[in-house]
Amino acid sequence: MSEFTNPSLLRQLRDRQADLPEAQRRVVQLVLSDPRAAVAATVEQLAQQAGVSMPTIVRTARSFGHDSVREFMVSLAQDLAVTGSHLHRSVLNEDSGPDVASKIIHAAVSSLTDLGRRINPDRVDQVVDKLAAASRIDCYSVGAASTFMASELQSRLFRLGRPAHAIFDAHQQLVSAHTLGPTGVAFVVSHVGRMPYTLEAARFAQSRGATVVALTQPGTPLAAMADLLLEVSVPPDAVMRVGTEAYLAHLVMIEILTVRLAQKMGPVATQGLQQFRHLLEQHGFDSAEFVGMNPDERRHAD
Repeated sequence: MSEFTNPSLLRQLRDRQADLPEAQRRVVQLVLSDPRAAVAATVEQLAQQAGVSMPTIVRTARSFGHDSVREFMVSLAQDLAVTGSHLHRSVLNEDSGPDVASKIIHAAVSSLTDLGRRINPDRVDQVVDKLAAASRIDCYSVGAASTFMASELQSRLFRLGRPAHAIFDAHQQLVSAHTLGPTGVAFVVSHVGRMPYTLEAARFAQSRGATVVALTQPGTPLAAMADLLLEVSVPPDAVMRVGTEAYLAHLVMIEILTVRLAQKMGPVATQGLQQFRHLLEQHGFDSAEFVGMNPDERRHAD
């Protein structure tokens, strides 16, 4: 391994990318779009994502003074530790406006793509079966982001005709857990997955025979105790415990879950959703045409 150490590899990548051969330029663009993801990737993954051969990855590393890809990645990781922004995992302090927009969007797309590779469709359908048969579905959460997700899940289940509630208060979660019973589902939404009182409510629901479904990241106490686990794994956010990428991944998982549930329920679900949409439009919700209607027109619409 050479003695070459570069404390500003990221800057060299930006400054020299225009002068590189086309294939190496694509590698550098990939690395700059999400440096932390590049550090964690294998040579095969980098080659696939950049649309180049694995030897091209090696040649790119050598172009910047490193004898191996591993040495290149160590230098990149060291550079990130010194120069990385605390605003976003992919953004540097000196990035331009277009760079910031491009990097944040690319990081979000990359996280969702990874979610698509990791998702367990059999597990999704197991959860759907429980939701379809449940006498009651209580959605537990804690924290701003998870509370929004639980509320969104409850709203979608409610529109499908499922008896669902979103419960955010610790005392009410315990009351819910006590009354769910063997035909009930406690659906716990928590990316962090460690809040003691929500874990207590989930365990109590289990003790009463209810099924506990968890939407959380792997490796959390919530993931370990759930009967059915829906994993959402995204890179850590530089600012918040639950960042934008986790937020989007949770929403997409809820979308997948409720669409599969609607499929399982068949025409009754489709007809119900259409009726709800028509009803809301008639009463001026989500309807541009309703604005400005006089009372006679409203009565006619009803």
